[in-house]
Amino acid sequence: QVQLVESGGDSVQSGGSLRLSCAASVDTYSTSIKGWFRQAPGKEREGVAAIHRDGRTIYADSAKGRFTISQDTAKNTVYLQMNSLKPEDTAMYYCAAGPPQYIRNWLLARSFAYWGQGTQVTVSS
Repeated sequence: QVQLVESGGDSVQSGGSLRLSCAASVDTYSTSIKGWFRQAPGKEREGVAAIHRDGRTIYADSAKGRFTISQDTAKNTVYLQMNSLKPEDTAMYYCAAGPPQYIRNWLLARSFAYWGQGTQVTVSS
């Protein structure tokens, strides 16, 4: 069974930075793609960034230029470096893993079979 454990969420001021981590219990075909999603109260879950085991990445427009997704394949860990944080980035952030998909689907929640419990990010103005 695949388990994903996120960490790194915190409360920061606007303009600050955070680094989220997601450790996966296994590395299999079914976890070839890992993504970060977020969900704010009263809003739908949205894709932020995703990365394939081969290193290809994709970002939501809201993340481009501020967030960087990376991975350490030896540790089965994916990171999300978030800079220039804004109050609108406040949300629960979830790590997800799934099988290979067309890249256009990497920011869609339905593409992912496995989810972590989430880590809270709060950005104050």
